[in-house]
Amino acid sequence: MPDTRAPLHPDVSTTPLRGAAVVRALPWVGAGVAVVVVVVAVEMLGSSSYVRLSRGDPGVVTAMASALLRLVADVAGGLTVGGLVAAAFLTPRRSRTVVDNHRDLAVVRPAATVWVTAAVLLIAVDAADSNGQPIAKLLEPGAIGYLVQASYLPGAWIVVACTAVTILAAAFVVRSWVSILLLVGIGTVGLLAPVMVTQVLVGPNHDFGGDAAVFAAPALGIWIGATASLTRRWRSGRPGRTTLRRHRVLALTVWGVWVTGSVVIAAVELAGTAPWAVPTGILFAVQLVLVSAVAGPILLSTRRFDTPGAPAVLSAVLFVAAGIGVVMTRIPPPVYFVPTDAQQLFLGYRVDTPLTPVTLWTAGRANILFLVVSVVGIVAYAAAVVRLRKRGDHWSNGRTSAWMLGWVTVVITTSSGVGPYSSASFAVHMGLHMSLNMLGPLLLVLGGPVTLFLRATTAHRRDDFAGPHEWLVALTHSKLLRVTYNPVYVLAVFVGSYYVIYLTPFFDWAMRYHWAHQAMTLHYLAIGYVFYALIIGVDAPPRPLPHIGKLGLVLAAMPFHAFFGVVVMTSTDLLAGTYFQYVDVPWIGSLAHDQYVAGGVAWAAGELPLIVVVIALVTQWAKQDARQATRTDRHADRGLDDDHEQYNAMLGRLTTRDATTAAPSDVTPSGASTDRARADGLPTLIVTDHREHP
Repeated sequence: MPDTRAPLHPDVSTTPLRGAAVVRALPWVGAGVAVVVVVVAVEMLGSSSYVRLSRGDPGVVTAMASALLRLVADVAGGLTVGGLVAAAFLTPRRSRTVVDNHRDLAVVRPAATVWVTAAVLLIAVDAADSNGQPIAKLLEPGAIGYLVQASYLPGAWIVVACTAVTILAAAFVVRSWVSILLLVGIGTVGLLAPVMVTQVLVGPNHDFGGDAAVFAAPALGIWIGATASLTRRWRSGRPGRTTLRRHRVLALTVWGVWVTGSVVIAAVELAGTAPWAVPTGILFAVQLVLVSAVAGPILLSTRRFDTPGAPAVLSAVLFVAAGIGVVMTRIPPPVYFVPTDAQQLFLGYRVDTPLTPVTLWTAGRANILFLVVSVVGIVAYAAAVVRLRKRGDHWSNGRTSAWMLGWVTVVITTSSGVGPYSSASFAVHMGLHMSLNMLGPLLLVLGGPVTLFLRATTAHRRDDFAGPHEWLVALTHSKLLRVTYNPVYVLAVFVGSYYVIYLTPFFDWAMRYHWAHQAMTLHYLAIGYVFYALIIGVDAPPRPLPHIGKLGLVLAAMPFHAFFGVVVMTSTDLLAGTYFQYVDVPWIGSLAHDQYVAGGVAWAAGELPLIVVVIALVTQWAKQDARQATRTDRHADRGLDDDHEQYNAMLGRLTTRDATTAAPSDVTPSGASTDRARADGLPTLIVTDHREHP
């Protein structure tokens, strides 16, 4: 049986290194220090934990078990996801799509096993700890089910356990690069789940803290895992230049993301309190200074980074930083004690100013998540265009303008007054989602980003390292993208999302949490992009549809959008009525009228863009037919296309064959008079029929 493992380029030296024992010991030293930090901190905190302040004292044993298991889960999760990232992007290989399952995922499997174990134990332990009950309470009949439902953390650990089990099972069988990429996405959800339901969910401005945590938490986890992967590679010898360069680029990126995100989170949780005045501020300062003081000089200097001790030192420091982070989750930050009303509780801000056409565009509030995504999209596209033009290649200004306007639309929609007011008014909320589902994606697909990046990146030879160009090609030709661009799937999700989200209790639940609202908005942007990319996009989908199929897809979507708007307008039940009553915005007036307007917005904003798409599609169809006809005529004139001549020759051969098979005399049908046929002036043809007639 042939070996299907991905061949590695000889990018590592097998020469033994001096000081290998020290390199191996440093990460363990860091892990030990992290454990000591957690143990000492839990002992010193005592009753100052916010759990003990609000729900009673679960006892030292329960608190210690919860803290240590959280440390193990955070580190194991980072090792798992970071190991997957290293296997996908940092390990040089000649094969474009095949991953060495045994070698590249050697760290992922044991780390995922530990992650699953810690997450399963934390479901029960945090159920007791977060409710101020000792672990022994779990032994009482019905106690586990009640305690799990009474807190957010056990539910988050259930999500972590599911993601970790999925990665663990897949790590034994996957060999596809795209599958590794999918596992990275699944693992990122596991890293975020326990973070998004704790301190970043509380108090004024928690929308800023939650968005910052979306970037900072996965960055720290990936950094831990990728650094441990590089430490392991140093044990076999000096890695090559490509390996070291990729690890350094990733480390610099996640370092900057984590530091920036941590500063934003610290500003939100301190709520104006001086950092040195509270334990939370001191721990934030120690964590940031420790990581920056050690990581900064190493990452900013190629000479320092390209040493065997560099990843070992970084691993040790990151383990200690993870331990400090666990301690901070057990201390109530100052934002817990800031008086808040219902609006700040749910939204993180107030929307007391009445909604007017002016405030809708001027009372803006930065949406960090979509602002960062938009800036990254604009910068990456602009860099690709500049690189292409420096090479002397042309790129359409119209496509560039469409891409930029698409992201500008996203920024304006989410960070103008539409963004904050969308959480208080159903009508504005529907306008925001329709804009991000209809207008923004419509402009983005016209930018042709995949075509641009394929042209701007360097295609390597088959015997060279795979890079961004090969990764993008592998993704565009993957089964995952074929399923994503399946017309039936796209139509079902594009149309069905509105019915499933808004006409079920999910909408009422999702509106109460900033992260859930952001995920819902991101979903609409993504499915809108896929829908329009399949119909009028510049980039060719995995299975292009004919124009008649594209037109049918649009026409099939139109009545469902219209019907959804009618359902919302005529519904006698308030959609997410409990949530909007909790928010209690005085200027909104009647919630029923606001919902009626929302239905009208869904009807109009859903139909008008689709009509424009139909016109654009028919225009594209006509232009393509005209170009095809012109191309055919031009080829025929130049003698490059002989289809017409071949067709005429075929007709000539058929005519000759018919003439040779016909008799020279006139005949009539069997049994009729030839003279009568001639008298009538009809042409006669000999027809031989050997059948007997009665």
